[in-house]
Amino acid sequence: MHLRQPVSDLLQQLSVKYNRVVVIHDYSMAYVVQDVKLIPNGESYNFNPICAFSYFTCVWEGIPEEAKPFRVDPNDVPGCMPSQEGCITKEMLEFVVNQSKYLGFESGWLYNSTRVIDGKYVELVEKLYLTKERIKYFALGPLNPVDIISESGKNRNWCLKWLDKQEKGSVIYVSFGSTTSLTDDQIEELANGLERCGEKFIWVLRRADSNNVFVEGDIVKKPQLPANYEERIKDRGIVVKDWAPQLEVLAHPSTGGFMSHCGWNSCMESISMGVPILAWPMHSDQPKNAFLVSNVLRTGVIVRDWKHRSEILKSSTIENAVKTLMASEEGKRIKKRAAELGEAVRGSVAKGGVSSLERDAFIAHITR
Repeated sequence: MHLRQPVSDLLQQLSVKYNRVVVIHDYSMAYVVQDVKLIPNGESYNFNPICAFSYFTCVWEGIPEEAKPFRVDPNDVPGCMPSQEGCITKEMLEFVVNQSKYLGFESGWLYNSTRVIDGKYVELVEKLYLTKERIKYFALGPLNPVDIISESGKNRNWCLKWLDKQEKGSVIYVSFGSTTSLTDDQIEELANGLERCGEKFIWVLRRADSNNVFVEGDIVKKPQLPANYEERIKDRGIVVKDWAPQLEVLAHPSTGGFMSHCGWNSCMESISMGVPILAWPMHSDQPKNAFLVSNVLRTGVIVRDWKHRSEILKSSTIENAVKTLMASEEGKRIKKRAAELGEAVRGSVAKGGVSSLERDAFIAHITR
């Protein structure tokens, strides 16, 4: 209650001053802002940080077959999708269930996605909830910048300077986000796979943030590379041990692929830059995002099969996935589709594009 009360007071104060009070909240903040329903001129909008594809397919799989309200095309919800097992901890599941009790008062849902990618699934979510009070759905993404202007001169990040010297589309960018930790054994296999694949790469290998709920213990130790590794790969690879300018790396013409954990922000950044993804999901919505990229959009290659998530991924598997993307006919087709999709996504936020129009519609709706 002590968390909600200041928010409640603020909403009351705003409701007196303004004709309409609009609250945009993350799913996890539903409890905190639930009092907005008590304000006559108040509206709330639930910001869903995952894509509509992952959200809909997760909900749909949880509905018993006999209770499903309508039929869907099997191509839209394939039976071979990764399971929910291992995606979320017990504690996080309980938190999500508790937060869902406070939903239902919102006037709309917002997605960091675009109908170019997710339109079919935004419509399916809307159809799924037609029995409830009519609410609005807006796909406003991508929310990341799509026209990247990189710094020049002495302020330019050193990994970008290294990229400047490489051939177009020749480099794999490897990064698993700020909260992902790999075991020493897995780091060694990944290091060997990147070394043996013969392709150029930038590998971001840093200490994970301490809020990784999938790691036991409070301290994540500094990751260790094999002995003399950086010396061995210095002619075609670099290891970044701190922050890297991900959007600028993905936007760089020398970047030809992104080995990623498939968090939705990283997916949107890569897709909007037209860069194909080597999908290595770790948890949460990532397995479904990886499936979307590789099997639905066909702009990526699966590196780790979710069925084998508990196993150490061998260097040979990593090597083969990289070669598939970077040195095969299939890889050429994947790169072509990724480039075309990236162009379409960037066009969606330009004036007159579908996401630009969606943003205008949202602003018009909340200022009506």
